[in-house]
Amino acid sequence: MNTAVGLYRNAGGVPGMAPALAFEPRVPPPATDRVDLRLLLAVFRRRLGVFLAVLLAVLAAGFVVTALQPRTYTARAEVTLNSRPQSVAPTSTSDGPQQAAIPSEGYVDTQVAVVTSEANLAAVAESLGLAREERFAKSPAGAQAAALAWLRKGVVATRIGTTYGIAITFEDSDPARAARVANTFAQQYTAGALEAKRLAARRTTTTIAERLEQLRQQALADTAAVQRYRIGNNLLSTTMGSLTEQEISSYNQAVTTARAEASEDGARLDAARRQLALGVSAGGVGEVASSAAVGSLRAQQAAAATELASLTARYGPRHPDVLRAKAALGAIDARIADETQRVISSLEARARVSQQRLASLTGSLQQSRGTLAQNNAAMVGLQDLEKRAETSNALYESYLNRFKELTAREGTEQADADLLHPAAAPLKPTSPNVMLNLVLSVALGLGLGVAAAFAAEMTFSGLTTGDDIEQRLGVRYLGSIPTLGSVSRGGEKVPMTALLEDPRSAFAESFRSLRASIAMNTTQARIIALTSALPDEGKTTTSICLARSMALSGDKVLLIDGDLRRQGVSRFLRGDAERPGLMDVLSGTASFEAALVVDPATGLNILPLAESSNKAPELLTGDEMDRMLAQAREMFDAIIIDTAPVLPIADARLMLRKADASVFVVRWRKTPEAALRSALRLLPDDRVQLAGVALTRVDMRKQARFGYGDDAFYHSYKRYYA
Repeated sequence: MNTAVGLYRNAGGVPGMAPALAFEPRVPPPATDRVDLRLLLAVFRRRLGVFLAVLLAVLAAGFVVTALQPRTYTARAEVTLNSRPQSVAPTSTSDGPQQAAIPSEGYVDTQVAVVTSEANLAAVAESLGLAREERFAKSPAGAQAAALAWLRKGVVATRIGTTYGIAITFEDSDPARAARVANTFAQQYTAGALEAKRLAARRTTTTIAERLEQLRQQALADTAAVQRYRIGNNLLSTTMGSLTEQEISSYNQAVTTARAEASEDGARLDAARRQLALGVSAGGVGEVASSAAVGSLRAQQAAAATELASLTARYGPRHPDVLRAKAALGAIDARIADETQRVISSLEARARVSQQRLASLTGSLQQSRGTLAQNNAAMVGLQDLEKRAETSNALYESYLNRFKELTAREGTEQADADLLHPAAAPLKPTSPNVMLNLVLSVALGLGLGVAAAFAAEMTFSGLTTGDDIEQRLGVRYLGSIPTLGSVSRGGEKVPMTALLEDPRSAFAESFRSLRASIAMNTTQARIIALTSALPDEGKTTTSICLARSMALSGDKVLLIDGDLRRQGVSRFLRGDAERPGLMDVLSGTASFEAALVVDPATGLNILPLAESSNKAPELLTGDEMDRMLAQAREMFDAIIIDTAPVLPIADARLMLRKADASVFVVRWRKTPEAALRSALRLLPDDRVQLAGVALTRVDMRKQARFGYGDDAFYHSYKRYYA
């Protein structure tokens, strides 16, 4: 036969045991710095149940939360800002038909904030009468504060894109109330703001009118004070300046004229006196000569002198006519002297008058100059009063103009915004958003499902494939034993009989594959022990099926039930309870041949345990067992021993020393890796020859869907099985 086992070197040189080969994986492990998408998909497929469970749980929770959430409705009203308001009434006399500037971005954003301002909230609350509602009246913070808080929580104002429109939304559990509040906000911002603007304009006009009367009285009082000061300080003036200044100017001109006249009169008098002093005849004095009377007298004098000369020449100096002519001439000379004296007296009187007039004018001028100095000192106070009067009049005029402008513009105010679309009562609730909650639940479920799947895989300690066994444990993987349900289309079958009923099935082929793996990985091994780390891993079923498969191939095989507590092989026989068993043979109360039971279907020889066997378990690990195995080695081609689990039963470890090779049976995805590690740690390499590990109860359909491992291609070759 070709059955042989020898994986581990006989480092201790145990006599009678075949040398083992050190296990070295023929396929190197994948690089650790490379992400294998196929393995990630395989992990996801393995944990598809966990993923779906988490996904469905999250979806269910999402539906429950959606169902429990209160229904809220959102009403939306839209207003638009007046981008180019027209000035109906001019603001001043110089205003023309110009349009106002286009609102800036900052202005639009400011108006959005105005909608939800505290003043607007208070106006809306007052318009709706919220403070009088019972639900707010019971609030400990006060009805008004509670109403404002409710409005502030529900209202949202946003700009509509880049337009001058503003969307006002309000959210509430009552759709009609939500629409009413949203429309109230819009109306308050448009019509309410316009009415507030008109009231403010009227208040401003009233205030300015009151102030205007005060300023008028003040301006009148300041003007009267100026006039009183002028009169009190003799600061009367005309359009050409003050009266004192005009008097001084007149006096200056009169003094100049009087001084010139006095000088002229004095000069004439002095000239006349000098002429008289020089002996000039009275008629030759300049001022006298210019007199008409003197001129007439001089003419008479010339005529008398001519007549005298003529008479003297004719009659001589003693002639009466000459004497009469001399007397007449003397009379004329006397009159000329008198007239000359009168003219000189006149000149003297005129010179005195000129001097007196000059002195009088000079005194008046000095007096006026003194008055002007006093007036100039009083002008300081006058200027102060005039400035006050000017300021009062200017302020009064400014207020008067503003009052006229406001009066002219009253009633022409325009709203800063107009209602574009009023809010209608919404028909569908906006919260909870079923579709959004569904999308979020699906997204959250997918995320948590994937996380749970990978978390479950990371915390999973079972073994799934041969790569897990070889890479994580460093031992040989021999093969997998599938479950009948995963490879058979028929009804429920017993694994032990399935080999006979369908020898060409995948289940039967798995044991032939296991036998081939043991044969190719061992040499000169005829005693093979099957064990496990924990109970219920399929060890007994694997032992029976492997032994029957080997027997069907023509080998003479012995199956020994070495599990004193479970006695799985013995229960399979269901034979005579009084028949002797293994312990009877070891104790010497029965012969080896008498204890053997032959399987009629396969010709397999079985050495069971008697049901009433209560012999000491030390017989299984003593020399008696060695002698019996030596005898069996001579009679059979292969010996299969079904031992107890290694971890709970210490005798199982000792029995493994008596086998040429040991096979560990691990339940697929159930046996913890730590349990198998602990079991292998209890088996020293120089005492136990380990052939490898086989997986049992493998679900081939799931394993193939996982997409990795030696069984990943089961769907490709399952048609080879009948």
